[in-house]
Amino acid sequence: MDPASDPFIEARRKDGVLPCNFQGEPVPMILRHEEVRKAARDWKTYSSDAPFRVPIPSEEDVRTMRQLPVETDPPDHTDYRRIVEPFFQRAKDPQMMAQVEALIDGMLQEAMRHDSIEVVREFALPIQSRAMTYLLNVPESEADLWIGWGIHVFRDGGSKGMSLEAYLHQQLDRGAAQPGGDFFSALAHATFRGRPLTREEMMGFGNLTFAGGRDTVIHTLSSVLGYLAGHPEALEFLRQDPSRVVHATEEFFRVVTPLTHIGRVCPVESQVEGMTVPAGGRVSLCWASANQDEAVFENPSEVRLDRKPNPHMAFGFGAHLCLGAAHARLLVRTLLLKCIDRVSQITVLSAQERVEREQAYQRVMGYESLVVRIAPR
Repeated sequence: MDPASDPFIEARRKDGVLPCNFQGEPVPMILRHEEVRKAARDWKTYSSDAPFRVPIPSEEDVRTMRQLPVETDPPDHTDYRRIVEPFFQRAKDPQMMAQVEALIDGMLQEAMRHDSIEVVREFALPIQSRAMTYLLNVPESEADLWIGWGIHVFRDGGSKGMSLEAYLHQQLDRGAAQPGGDFFSALAHATFRGRPLTREEMMGFGNLTFAGGRDTVIHTLSSVLGYLAGHPEALEFLRQDPSRVVHATEEFFRVVTPLTHIGRVCPVESQVEGMTVPAGGRVSLCWASANQDEAVFENPSEVRLDRKPNPHMAFGFGAHLCLGAAHARLLVRTLLLKCIDRVSQITVLSAQERVEREQAYQRVMGYESLVVRIAPR
């Protein structure tokens, strides 16, 4: 992981916007921290009420429903979000925190029993999948299937999300027939403004849950271990005062920023940093550039594990702040604490960077593969 990698630096300093082309559509990327925050708050000018077009690239070919609540605007977004928020807040519950602690402790100890481990698929993917079972209050055995879906349920393998859709239908049918305390049962019996959710709405919640926070968490966990391997002094710095893990967690999210950007649609013709966006055209809110903005972050290319304040936007900003933020923070924080406790050294044996390649930029985003040796204390 190269924290100095910032493909947006010149355009951010010069114009504050980078013209880009995604799937044949011209999309201006808003780059500066202040402007990205303003746009994220201004849902009337920059709308999320655009099924399939909020992600960049758009996803018409990999799913058949609107993702909820992310592809709606207030006040619908607020009311939809309220339906599932209790499950995502489970990441703050002491019982789930204990489950995650035991999971990561066990994964680290197992890794240390071997000469090497491939971090992305053999370590981070199982952690993300098994921790999701705790979050959704389903049997941990469900994770075995989810692990088989790979890093990204749409782009890893040939099913293009159809396996996920079939699974969601099956789980919602079960939840309707045999109500329980799990996520799928809750959706099957939820109401929206006094009426039952439609099956399409239930599917929209389920689809986002498995597609939205999967690869982002996996690549963040992998990048953290990659950084600790390359900077053994960082592990010692945290070991000297474990309370530093709180700020270190936020700094890792700022540096990694696992989601480069997200789309918004302009309902009417708009001027975006001097560029004209037609009615129905898209803009990009570039979290990755905002998180490297030197007007906000002193020496942004440096990884400062005690950086404070740290107003990063790795989880977005405004009404659409990521539902899974507490979950992601719990996993990274716990990984760091367990590394402090258990690990003496991490050695990289081989690494293949994961690179996002677009017409106007290339950005390093963690690893396709990272093989390490983890030595116990």
